[in-house]
Amino acid sequence: ELNTESQWLTISSIYCFQVEGSELKKIRPNSRVYQRYYLLDAGLQALCWEPSKKESDKARISLASIREVRTGRNTETFRTSGVYEQISEDCAFSIIYGDVYENLDLVANSAEVANIWVTGLRCDTIKWIRLQSAIKLIQSVNPGVSGGKVEHRFKELQRVREKMCGLDNGSGVKDHNEPKRLMGRNERVTKQEFIEVFHDFCTRPEIYFLLVQFSSNKEFLDTKDLMRFLEAEQGMTSLKLIQSHEPSEEGRQQGYLSLDGFTSYLTSAECHLFDWEHDTVCQDMSQPLSHYYINSSHNTYLIEDQFRGPSDISGYIRALKMGCRCVEVDVWDGPDEQPVVCTGHTLSPPLALRCVIEAIGRFAFVASEYPLIICIENHCSLRQQKVMWKHLTDILGERLYTNPPHEGDLYLPSPHTLRHRILLRGKKLGPGSDGEDGEVSEEDEGAEIEKDTLQKSFTFTALPQSNNPPQLPFKRFQLLKELSDLVTLCCSVGFIDFPTSSKNQKPWELCSFHESLAVRLAGDSPGDFVNHNKHFLSRVYPNPMRIDSSNMNPQDLWKCGCQIVSMNFQTAGLMMDLNTAWFRQNGNCGYVLRPAIMRQEVSPLIIQVISGQNLPRPRGSEAKGDVVDPYVYVEIHGIPADCTERRTRTVIQNGDNPIFDESFEFQINLPELAMVRFVVLDDDFIGDDFIGQYTISLECLQPGYRHVPLQSLTGEELPHAKLFVHVALTNRRGGGKEGEESRGKMNGRDG
Repeated sequence: ELNTESQWLTISSIYCFQVEGSELKKIRPNSRVYQRYYLLDAGLQALCWEPSKKESDKARISLASIREVRTGRNTETFRTSGVYEQISEDCAFSIIYGDVYENLDLVANSAEVANIWVTGLRCDTIKWIRLQSAIKLIQSVNPGVSGGKVEHRFKELQRVREKMCGLDNGSGVKDHNEPKRLMGRNERVTKQEFIEVFHDFCTRPEIYFLLVQFSSNKEFLDTKDLMRFLEAEQGMTSLKLIQSHEPSEEGRQQGYLSLDGFTSYLTSAECHLFDWEHDTVCQDMSQPLSHYYINSSHNTYLIEDQFRGPSDISGYIRALKMGCRCVEVDVWDGPDEQPVVCTGHTLSPPLALRCVIEAIGRFAFVASEYPLIICIENHCSLRQQKVMWKHLTDILGERLYTNPPHEGDLYLPSPHTLRHRILLRGKKLGPGSDGEDGEVSEEDEGAEIEKDTLQKSFTFTALPQSNNPPQLPFKRFQLLKELSDLVTLCCSVGFIDFPTSSKNQKPWELCSFHESLAVRLAGDSPGDFVNHNKHFLSRVYPNPMRIDSSNMNPQDLWKCGCQIVSMNFQTAGLMMDLNTAWFRQNGNCGYVLRPAIMRQEVSPLIIQVISGQNLPRPRGSEAKGDVVDPYVYVEIHGIPADCTERRTRTVIQNGDNPIFDESFEFQINLPELAMVRFVVLDDDFIGDDFIGQYTISLECLQPGYRHVPLQSLTGEELPHAKLFVHVALTNRRGGGKEGEESRGKMNGRDG
């Protein structure tokens, strides 16, 4: 008896059911209906039925002669039958057989029985195929499955079938002749066996049930079914995938997608989670260089830890092939007047500078055409600086970008403008060098860590009461004039504080921050850090205490707009995964355009509180008499950097209709989330009492002279109580109101 609770019937269970047989109704052209018992013969060669007046050799159909097993009432016999309307579509099926394509039209007692006969007969029209061919065919559909696993499953099925066919002698004693007899049989598989193993490894139930959910006939997806699925779930409308994924010629011609075709589509690259449009450069590359995150490597020459790990040219090659656009070169005096690349004061072996520059030159633009920045940490004597200069100019040649910036430039050139160019980041002599070598401050990673440590020590011991301790100077070293001239757009300067940078720093000057300092600035002054990075490049490198070459979380610095967050490419793990995934969004070209909030200038919101009208006394304040002494708070609510408040003075002799006439300026980083709240309070030495408030989204704020209707704490309007204000609002960037651009949108700011 068929187990109808099972959604998936194995070939073995189908085989058992067919051998045992079942009653089916045979439909004749004259509308007569005959009840017959149908089963497969013991040799699995023919479909037989009984009882029948025909001779036994005529009451059978050879399985080899079956051309098609058709579901439903889809033959002329069914359509012209007088019992057509009484026959369930799900219970009917037809067997087309013989050279002249005769048809045997049958009706099962249930849809489940019909389904098992159809499935079984389609499988039972068997041909042998070679075992290895079957394995390769299954692997072509599911490349992830091993050949040994597939072969084991075939042998398992064959043992079951051989046992069912009576090849077991039943005595419990092993037949030693059986392996010889079956050796050839085990090197080939039947279509039944192939189909079952194919479904085991290539058909997934969850995909089948998904097809059933969208299919109108539960067998395949026609064009309407497929369009409904694509529009509702995939966000696309193209039906071309039928031609590219449907394996059957019939399906491609008639325009439907079978289960195998549906599986092929869902397991193809088209259904990869990654949007392949981002596999090529898809962002605007004409913005200033400082408007992009730049994929950056720290101590690129190291391939293990920072202290004693080996150095190798392969570190540069690997990083550049991964789309890195900023590599680091620490240069020291080496033997035989040849500079070397290594980490100072460690046990890591050095590399010849010439070999490093040659590798960089060869692989600089293999993965990306956009500019490569080489961070030069110069620790060489003047003598070996001359050798360094010669290697750089001889090997990199015209690819080195040496055009000096114009004094009036407000931004750096774009990555598009600087394609196939190499920029050097390093120290540069001041304008008073007069064409000669000169002295500059040493601002490598070790020097900055030492300076910051001494600075903190000096702050907490010598001047604990000072908020602005004196800045300690960096060490000095001699810089070759020719080497200085190679540095143009990435001139290294020391960071003092944000006000100093805002006042003195040039767009082509770059500050380097060690991780601890950068994280502290990100926590203490996120808005200032974001605004700083709108104009200038910032480079952050890992804390030197990370001697195991572990990585900082780049998102901690990206969220403040830091463009160059240097990563130890040799260390796999979460942080490097984040870095790799982030830069993949723009064709892995090494540049990702930062959000608009981190690029656009912040325009101020200026609110002038002019006066108040008909301000009521606070509730419960009768003891104070008729006099109110009002003042106004203007509050900004939004992201943390935007949250602030300003207060007017208290008016003490004209409380009902006070004149304030005070203006406040606010910098709004993210106007889409900003709210403005006006709160009027009564000034009292015991405790200030609430008079009224009004809260409004910045998106709804109108510029010019406006009246603010005050409301109670419960949101009810206070009759005739208002504030008179003036709002100056320019360049509002905002949220989706039709025609907003014509009014001008405010450039939002961070919080």
